[in-house]
Amino acid sequence: MDYKTKTEVKIGLFILASTVYFLTIGCSSSKESNKTTYMQNPELKTVHPSPDWKGNPVNGKGQFTNLYHEFESSFGDLWKWQTSKNPQKEEKEAETRTLNVKEEATLPEGDGDFLIWLGHASYLIRINGKVILTDPVLFDNIFLKRESKLPFSPESLPPIDYLLLSHNHRDHCDKKTIRFLSDNHPHMKILTGLKLGEVIGGWTNGQEIQEAGWYQEFKTEGLSITYLPARHWSRRWLWDLNENLWGGFYLTGPDKTVYFMGDSGYGAHFGDISDIMGKPQYCLMGVGAYKPEWFMAQAHISPTDAIKAFNTLGGSYFIPMHFGTFDLSDEPRMEPWDLLTANQNSINGKLVNPVVGIDLFQD
Repeated sequence: MDYKTKTEVKIGLFILASTVYFLTIGCSSSKESNKTTYMQNPELKTVHPSPDWKGNPVNGKGQFTNLYHEFESSFGDLWKWQTSKNPQKEEKEAETRTLNVKEEATLPEGDGDFLIWLGHASYLIRINGKVILTDPVLFDNIFLKRESKLPFSPESLPPIDYLLLSHNHRDHCDKKTIRFLSDNHPHMKILTGLKLGEVIGGWTNGQEIQEAGWYQEFKTEGLSITYLPARHWSRRWLWDLNENLWGGFYLTGPDKTVYFMGDSGYGAHFGDISDIMGKPQYCLMGVGAYKPEWFMAQAHISPTDAIKAFNTLGGSYFIPMHFGTFDLSDEPRMEPWDLLTANQNSINGKLVNPVVGIDLFQD
């Protein structure tokens, strides 16, 4: 399928789904209800130091909300984006560059730590002997076709201790992948946000699922993993807007700290994370699927704003993700990396070239 045909099919499906959404739900926003309650998991430890922290805010319709920015669900904006001409259309069609991939990669020898990008928001990580996998999408489906190869086959993954799922969007939470991992990694534990177990529970073989609110620490061994705020939203179907929580993760091992952003727009929560959790050494920052910015900014951070967020976090190593793997937005495939390298002098740390399949931990 050529680019034009693929784009027309994608837009057609998107507009069809959007039309049904408009007819069944309308153009509502979280402003329709001012009643706020709070939710957290009473079985997990809360690390937020403030006695005023009550947990995750939930509006009167039972929808999770962001801390500083309300999510606006507007059919008009969606329609405007899908029916407007992309000013970078020709540039995007002419893009031939792809992510650098070490094909048929192998895991580092020995039992040391490693951090390996699998593309998009998927990382294979080992810290203190524990193997972690984030937001894996290991197989193509009708909506998502990889534009960069996996560095090795799904069958060659080492035994997974912890599967981290940041939120329910299909480019982060893939049913076929989770079923595959559940079949092949029986002792794996799944760590995610509040109420996502309702979505994925039937895809597993009874693996333990821990659901956390923001600033709650999961029950783990060998390292600590904490769920953190993000500025985003959730939906898999027409009727489940913001019913499952979204967020990021903070991993703390004996000598390494890793911040995994998940999906997020820019916001004050980055400063909160640094203040509460400390400055992370390794920051896995989303930088793609950000255009048009007037539409995407509340959910996906731009490369330049990701630099500001990284500097606020006080990280040591900036590792970009969420670009070059799936076609989700208007910018050319490799534009996020171009912007990062062009603005490298403004990064208060080291920009790491994210080659897929190699160990990205730095000495």
